[in-house]
Amino acid sequence: QVQLVESGGGLVQAGGSLRLSCAASGGTFSNSAMAWFRQAPGKDREFVAAISWSGGNTNYADSVKGRFTISRDNAKNTVYLQMNNLGPEDTAVYYCNAGPGPNGVPGNYWGQGTQVTVSS
Repeated sequence: QVQLVESGGGLVQAGGSLRLSCAASGGTFSNSAMAWFRQAPGKDREFVAAISWSGGNTNYADSVKGRFTISRDNAKNTVYLQMNNLGPEDTAVYYCNAGPGPNGVPGNYWGQGTQVTVSS
């Protein structure tokens, strides 16, 4: 059973930065693509970024391109999301996801989420 635990969320002012982490256990992390999704209040969960098993390929939602960077450390079974130049529109619960498909389709495993709040 794959377990994903996110951390690193918090309150930040607009223009600030945060780095989210997702620690994976119980599965073959190094063979799995990973992704981040987010859900703002009253909205559907949406794709943010994904990374291939090797880290060689990444994909981003248009809304975060140039501001967010997804990366991974397979030796630590951890995936990261570096978020820069944050705006109030980035306020959401951010979820780690294992095994996503193409075009932002989520995989079967989710973390519990970490809250990111950006104040204006």
